[in-house]
Amino acid sequence: MLDWVAPRFKALETIAVMGLVESVTHLLNFVAPAFFLALGLAVCAQIFKQNKAGAQSFIAQVAINFILGSLVLLAGLWLFSRDGKMASYASLVAVSALCQWVLSRGWR
Repeated sequence: MLDWVAPRFKALETIAVMGLVESVTHLLNFVAPAFFLALGLAVCAQIFKQNKAGAQSFIAQVAINFILGSLVLLAGLWLFSRDGKMASYASLVAVSALCQWVLSRGWR
């Protein structure tokens, strides 16, 4: 009599719980775009001599850009309820570029 209910709950039986390794892998893959963009921006700032007097060190630029980029990706995940939206990546690029411009004192 309740045979129509069984297929719905059958799918729940196959759900596996993520372990520590999978959780760390997911977290690292989530923040990887922010890290590599931060690293690339700091390297390009060094190459193109955008570090004017009083600019932050290389490590500080990477760390600040990475933290802000991770927060932007987290906000995109919260706003869109999923990861990987192009709007999240576009805002990641825009915020990181603005942050690097400020860190390099681009207005001078």
